Amino acid sequence: MCIFYSHGMDWNLIRTFLAVARAGQILGAARTLGLNHATVARQLTALEESLDVRLFERLPQGCRLTPAGEALLPTAERVESELLQAGAKLSGAAAAVSGTVRVGAPDGLGNYYLARSLAALAAQHPALTIQLVPLPRTFSLSRREADIVVTLDPPRQGRLMVTKLTDYSLSVYASAAHLARQGAVTRKADLLGRLFITHVEDYAYSRALDYAAELSKFMTRHYECGSVVAQMEAVRAGFGIGILHDYAAASFPELTRLLPDIRFTRSYWLTTHADTHDTRRVATVRDYIVQSVRGNRDAFVL
Repeated sequence: MCIFYSHGMDWNLIRTFLAVARAGQILGAARTLGLNHATVARQLTALEESLDVRLFERLPQGCRLTPAGEALLPTAERVESELLQAGAKLSGAAAAVSGTVRVGAPDGLGNYYLARSLAALAAQHPALTIQLVPLPRTFSLSRREADIVVTLDPPRQGRLMVTKLTDYSLSVYASAAHLARQGAVTRKADLLGRLFITHVEDYAYSRALDYAAELSKFMTRHYECGSVVAQMEAVRAGFGIGILHDYAAASFPELTRLLPDIRFTRSYWLTTHADTHDTRRVATVRDYIVQSVRGNRDAFVL
């Protein structure tokens, strides 16, 4: 941290530097910080002038770190981590939970469980803003792209706090309308010729999504959807058969579970960064998710 103290540097300038480094552009950093474009550009220039060095190459397509910027980044992130940890200790006695917590989750869990569950938590804490976002293929807790992340595989690298949230099961489903029109399914051979509603292989960001091959041997006609919600809606519409999350399908009485001998069990893992794990806002949301999901474990596994 001596580099900051020796230059009498303003933390707000460092925060701006980190936001631009993470967004790769001034406009994106401005959105993150809640500032206008000109203010972010001005703060960046002020930081570069105070250090007498260029930290970014400002290109038409965005901002790229110079070697000096690359050298500054890990130090700036260490200072940010220390400030977050200090803030967690100082705010421990605060009565109200406040701030913003971003939760990244697979769209099945996010849409069919967390959306409703976290809304209840947000209603309890007027000063707390919860952002529920779909899980991208890659994410960085260290770059503050999310505060809490639920994944299908436990991450292996980084200063992360990882806990197994729950197992969950998936089964084969069709709508009552489909079965009335196409006939009952009591054995795998009954699947022949039917439309298989499944995921898009290119979007399968985890090996935990490899269960579709089990039915592909019988169903060669595919309708592939890029989200769990789209698959659910297509199956509910009666056009084909799909493998759906049991906890999600339970909400739709028009769906019938088929072939009980075919079932898949996977796991959800919850991860936070060591620097923010114990901050009041993150801990509140993290503990709520863990207690809520584990308290409803019977709904996740048939």
